[in-house]
Amino acid sequence: MQRAPLSETSALAGRDAPVELEGTPFFPQQALQCGPAALATVLGAAGRTERPEALADEVYTPGLGGSLQLELVAAARARGFVPYRVAPEADALAAELLAGRPVLVLQNLRLRSWPAWHYAVVIGADPARDEFVLRSGTERRLRVPAARFMRTWEWAGRWGLVLLRPGELPARPLRAHYFDAVAGLEETGRHDAAATAWEAALAHWPNDPVALFGLAIAHHLGGRPAAARDGYQRLLALEPQHAAALNNLANLWAAQGCLEAARALARRAVAAAEPGSAVATAARDTLRELPPREADAPADADAADADSAERDLGVCPDAAPSPGPL
Repeated sequence: MQRAPLSETSALAGRDAPVELEGTPFFPQQALQCGPAALATVLGAAGRTERPEALADEVYTPGLGGSLQLELVAAARARGFVPYRVAPEADALAAELLAGRPVLVLQNLRLRSWPAWHYAVVIGADPARDEFVLRSGTERRLRVPAARFMRTWEWAGRWGLVLLRPGELPARPLRAHYFDAVAGLEETGRHDAAATAWEAALAHWPNDPVALFGLAIAHHLGGRPAAARDGYQRLLALEPQHAAALNNLANLWAAQGCLEAARALARRAVAAAEPGSAVATAARDTLRELPPREADAPADADAADADSAERDLGVCPDAAPSPGPL
């Protein structure tokens, strides 16, 4: 496939001067430990000082003679960063460099059928010479023709990673990539950081239902019931049949004593959920765990519940901690 030179990428179009992040740290690679060295490099560039030897126990697998991508991602998340996988194209690399972020990349330095995996960090691009500049192995400033680099990157699946602080967006945001990265951060229990990241997502993708749900979940798990309630309500105004949001909001109201509103929302969640799904099961559990209705409840209590749910969503006081969301 014919590859356009770097000077023709949209990020570098009309630019002759190279871009190079000269202040990026450099850690000469120890034998077979390019993963820890590359990770320490991008962590340092993001403001977190780490030594490769300290990272090795965490990300280096002796039996493999190297590091897995998932291990590098997990280590970055554990340090509070949002590890974002860049788009698999030269333009995305150049755009991140112009934004001041070096890119950790996986290369195959041999053949597809006989691979030699290697992690390096792209720190520069020179459109006039059509070259990339890397921190690689024992080379502080390895200049590589763009065509050769792209081939080695292609043969490794074009995997590249930048580290974002919560609240930052990549230079060229891809919705699915960013949402996956934030969801992974949430799984580490960093709910405040995840909330900040989801807020940044909503600034870029306003009213996106996945981001709205993620933000509400982050507030819910972070012990902020009022903010979680507002988030679920905002989502339900756009998607009234969002079963998981209905069920989570029901649990919030139940914990705060609004039992009729909780019951109505849980019933709506059961009706909206796909039969047999985890959400349907959770909504039924919510209903089952609610205290029984008083014996003299009116026959049209279900309709009253629905009215109560709509009327009381904004008035029940935040009187008790809520259980975790679905």
